[in-house]
Amino acid sequence: MLDPSSSEEETDEILEEERKVVAAPKVGGARVSPSRTSESSVGLQPSRSSNVRPSSPSPSVASEKEKEDLEKMQREEEERKKRLQLYVFVMRCIAYPFNAKQPTDMARRQQKISKQQLQTVKERFQSFLNGDTQIVADEAFINAVQSYYEVFLKSDRVSRMVQSGGCSAADSREVFKKHIEKRVRSLPEIDGLSKETVLSSWIAKFDTIYRGEEDPRKHQQRMTASAASELILSKDQLYEMFQGILGIKKFEHQLLYNACQLDNPDEQAAQIRRELDGRLQMADQIARGGKFPRFVSREMEAMYIEELKSSVNLLMANLESMPVSKGGEFKLQKLKRGHNTSIIDMGQEDENQLSKSDVVLSFTLEVVIMEVQGLKSLAPNRIVYCTMEVEGGQKLQTDQAEASKPTWGTQGDFTTTHPLPAVKVKLFTESTGVLALEDKELGRVVLHPTPNSPKQAELHKMTVSKGCPDSDLKIKLAVRMDKPQNMKHCGYLWAIGKNVWKRWKKRFFVLVQVSQYTFAMCSYREKKAEPVELLQLDGYTVDYTDPQPGLDGGRTFFNAVKEGDTVIFASDDEQDRILWVQAMYRATGQSHKPVPPTQVQKLNAKGGTAPQLDAPISQFYADRAQKHGMDEFISANPCSFDHASLFEMLQRLTLDHRLNDSYSCLGWFSPGQVFVLDEYCARNGVRGCHRHLCYLRDLLERAENGAMIDPTLLHYSFAFCASHVHGNRYGTRPDGIGTVSVDEKERFEGIKDRLRVLLENQITHFRYCFPFGRPEGALKATLSLLERVLMKDIVTPVPQEEVKNVIRKCLEQAALVNYQRLSEYAKVEEKNQKDHRDPENVGRLVTPAKKLEDTIRLAELVIEVLQQNEEHHAEAFAWWSDLMVEHAETFLSLYAVDMDAALEVQPPDSWDSFPLFQLLNDFLRVDYNLCNGKFHKHLQDLYAPLVVRYVDLMESSIAQSIHRGFERETWEPVKSLTSNLPIVNLPKVPNVAVPVNLPSFSTPAWMTAMSDTDNGSGTSEDLFWKLDALQTFIRDLHWPEEEFGKHLETRLKLMSSDMIESCVKRTRAAFEAKLQRSSRTADFRVPQSICTMFNVMVDARAQSAKLCAMELGQERQYHSQIDNLIEETVKEMITLLVAKFVVILESVLAKLSRYDEGTLFSSFLSFTVKAASKYVDVPKPGMDVADSYVTFVRHSQDMLRDKVNEEMYIERLFDQWYTSTMNLLGTWLTDRMDLQLHVYQLKILIRIVKKKYRDFRLQGVLDSTLNSKMYDTVRNRLMLEEATASVREGGMQGISMKDSDTED
Repeated sequence: MLDPSSSEEETDEILEEERKVVAAPKVGGARVSPSRTSESSVGLQPSRSSNVRPSSPSPSVASEKEKEDLEKMQREEEERKKRLQLYVFVMRCIAYPFNAKQPTDMARRQQKISKQQLQTVKERFQSFLNGDTQIVADEAFINAVQSYYEVFLKSDRVSRMVQSGGCSAADSREVFKKHIEKRVRSLPEIDGLSKETVLSSWIAKFDTIYRGEEDPRKHQQRMTASAASELILSKDQLYEMFQGILGIKKFEHQLLYNACQLDNPDEQAAQIRRELDGRLQMADQIARGGKFPRFVSREMEAMYIEELKSSVNLLMANLESMPVSKGGEFKLQKLKRGHNTSIIDMGQEDENQLSKSDVVLSFTLEVVIMEVQGLKSLAPNRIVYCTMEVEGGQKLQTDQAEASKPTWGTQGDFTTTHPLPAVKVKLFTESTGVLALEDKELGRVVLHPTPNSPKQAELHKMTVSKGCPDSDLKIKLAVRMDKPQNMKHCGYLWAIGKNVWKRWKKRFFVLVQVSQYTFAMCSYREKKAEPVELLQLDGYTVDYTDPQPGLDGGRTFFNAVKEGDTVIFASDDEQDRILWVQAMYRATGQSHKPVPPTQVQKLNAKGGTAPQLDAPISQFYADRAQKHGMDEFISANPCSFDHASLFEMLQRLTLDHRLNDSYSCLGWFSPGQVFVLDEYCARNGVRGCHRHLCYLRDLLERAENGAMIDPTLLHYSFAFCASHVHGNRYGTRPDGIGTVSVDEKERFEGIKDRLRVLLENQITHFRYCFPFGRPEGALKATLSLLERVLMKDIVTPVPQEEVKNVIRKCLEQAALVNYQRLSEYAKVEEKNQKDHRDPENVGRLVTPAKKLEDTIRLAELVIEVLQQNEEHHAEAFAWWSDLMVEHAETFLSLYAVDMDAALEVQPPDSWDSFPLFQLLNDFLRVDYNLCNGKFHKHLQDLYAPLVVRYVDLMESSIAQSIHRGFERETWEPVKSLTSNLPIVNLPKVPNVAVPVNLPSFSTPAWMTAMSDTDNGSGTSEDLFWKLDALQTFIRDLHWPEEEFGKHLETRLKLMSSDMIESCVKRTRAAFEAKLQRSSRTADFRVPQSICTMFNVMVDARAQSAKLCAMELGQERQYHSQIDNLIEETVKEMITLLVAKFVVILESVLAKLSRYDEGTLFSSFLSFTVKAASKYVDVPKPGMDVADSYVTFVRHSQDMLRDKVNEEMYIERLFDQWYTSTMNLLGTWLTDRMDLQLHVYQLKILIRIVKKKYRDFRLQGVLDSTLNSKMYDTVRNRLMLEEATASVREGGMQGISMKDSDTED
């Protein structure tokens, strides 16, 4: 970790702050302590300015204000001091943790959405919907986004969730994902495109819209950095975080950091040992003084002392398990809790005595040989080299060099266990003699380095070997001896003691840390690994002392004192004494802190601005801290503080900081915060129950003020406290603490009551506390926690009926709350729409129609609320689904009041309220729980009379329209209404093909105008359309009660049967009347109306299958009767029409009868024609009669074929027509069997028969019908007559029964 004192800029900043503090003037008569920092002086500025005011109108008021300001300043100063003291304790927890670690298994928290971000997201989605983005999307996705925007983003509940700090981007994404899953699942399958692909594509587009123009890479980098800080924090980051939490300035942190020596692990470990000793002493004081907290039973007092000692012993074991060689490289995340279960008893010293073999030191030496000076006797080209060794170890050699340039720079590394090793370095030259066995030694040097020796290279005079002329040989080398981690200090001291070091003598001492709690002062001799003598420092107290008379040697004295023993030490300078005392002070763990007797004079010799050179730097920082008033916080005894209240403050401020950061934490601390709070509690003995009670109280305060708090977190802390307070007498409590104070129990009961009120309130407002089911699982956890809170203790489960009653009461209240807010929202929405339509907002009376419109809109909102409850909250209430059904019924019953009021003011026989029934019924009938429920039955009871009345009026209206329609019927064909209906102002019912504004309507004027194909009459089409519309309307009501629904269906089917029967009979009567009024001669033409009447029968048969068919046997029989009636009527109509055609043929034959043989008219006509033919070209006699009849037949055939829509009826009609007329001709000829036909009769009959046969064959009449026996009889007679006439008359003028291609 970076030492704050190592930066020049920081030092300058500190000095600048010092100057500001020193220059702060006295204000308002109150003395400003020089210990106050610039923060407190800034806080005094208002008082100073108030003194400068010209005059105060009321001196008493001014003095009162000054008094209030002074009190406020004092309160602020006290608060500031408290925070500084708390920060000192927190810093020590961070600097040297030995109980807790930063948890790595906590759920990662998402970045929360702010109000501004929510508004930005809304704008981005609005831009997409407006088409202002480049994102390509289909209609289905746009509709999904539109729905999400309207339902979720614009919801006031989401705004409230954002305000509570519980809404994250992940929440909005999950809601959209859930929102689109149903939509995508309902889409039709597409070959080659799975629905999972569609879902992922839609989510990707959603992310693009949500992100907007931001660069996703930057977003990811930012998220990665924030995620890392959310997981594990370094020490520096933790210091910075808690500076922000406690309001500590950087300048103050630097002073405290340096003065507390937080970068010195030995000092921190010593501080912990002092604290733990103090806590043990405090426990003994409590036991002796009897000042126990109030417990729920007297037996707990003795247990309390045991718990205090046990907790301290556990901390000691943890500290003891810490590695001694930790040093500054210690990492927080590598900390492991000690599992050493041994209890350290500080009183049993004899069992923990050290032996010399327990003290093991290992040193690393670096010997660097630079050069040799003064080598003059050797030739320049002679080879020289050096060897080096640590006595008792291996020997190393440098490279070879020439005597003219003996430089190396070679380093040798050695390891030794001797605190005072002997390092030998020798200089050699290669021997030139042939017989020389070894090289010649020129000189040597023996050094005795210590860890305190200089590290830089120095010149050392060498001991010259015999025969070497160079007497002034010097070697430049550096010996660096590293200090092992378990050696805390070393050096030469004078010492004398009672049991050890009994002679006043100068020795080399080493302060060794054997374990976290065991230190020894050891004296060593040269080249020895084990100490000569040692003193175990357990129980000793070190302090400065005056020079002792009679002891010669040493300049500055200090001693180590224990009952029955005193050891006196002396060093040669003051700085060394201070360093020794500080090191031994850390080792002994004593509570008394030694103060140098000459400290003030030496450190402040030059006005306190700079320390003396012989004072250690730690003393300089301590002096600076004292000057700024920090010494009281540093030197304060932690055992004398009420850590329960301090921790309460720390936890509250940490929670405030956490809730205001950028994460949607829901009250959960970050890993770094959990680590510091855990360490603080363990180190300072804060009881777990107190911690969680304070946490619960703080969380409840935030939740009551609208913040989003995770109920799982509340459950965890509540369960901890409940287990502590109600723990089994024979069982262990969660933290191993068996004592329960009266205060803890009372506070727990108070918090339990508050928590129950909060939970019931949240369940009552579940739509607003957990909008759209977010945070995920929170509502379910709330219900689970409520069940836990209702338990009397931790063993006895609460009866389910009791839980059910509480939740039932909450949901009943929730129904009222939800409906009130929904009504308010509907009124606001209505007001906004009215203001939009009518800016002047002219007052209008609320008409029944407007009231009904508002009720329908409210019904839509009610359905939306119930659907959202089912979608987002039903899973949480899965155990109490029947209560949710009751809640829905209660909610609907509240709406029923407004609905009933709106329906009561509707005018009688008004059908505008049917859309309301359909809207509600379509929702209720598909809901398994609400179908035929209380509200549903009420709705049916409300609308059943209305439906019956509606059907009654419709029946009467249709009957009247049939009567009036047929009276005025023109039988002009119209296009079928049931197949293609335009939108007309008739019914106003959703999901009906054409709405009907019943009961009074007549044939619409548009029916004739739109006819482009011949069809039924206006009256019949109007009838069928009305019957179909009525049945469709009733069917689309989907009446839920089966019996009444069947009744309605049966009634409508029977009514349709009666109406169609009436229509058929009226048409039959009109058909007969029409034929009777028409011509009986060949001039007759089949009118359009006759075809229309046939088409009415066609339509009646088709519609009866749809309108009259029922599944029940009785109605099927009734329907078959209608079919029979239609069939009989059609037969009768065909018979009547054929009879008409027969009458026309009879009129033709009557004309031919005048030519019968033997009549006067026949002779006269024959003579006239013969006489006239001599002078003029007389046309064929009688052909006009035949032509007119043939034309009549062809016209009638074409008309019937074109206009009648049923082929079967045409075929039947033509068959009967052909057969009847052929029978008539046969009868007529049979009557004249004895008479010879007149030539004119013969010609006409031949033409009629031939044309009739050909025309009917062309119309599709079967050969079996055409070539009947009667036709053969007629044909044979006519051919016989033709042969006779040809002989008698001399020819038929081209008319013959034989087929001819040239004939027309």
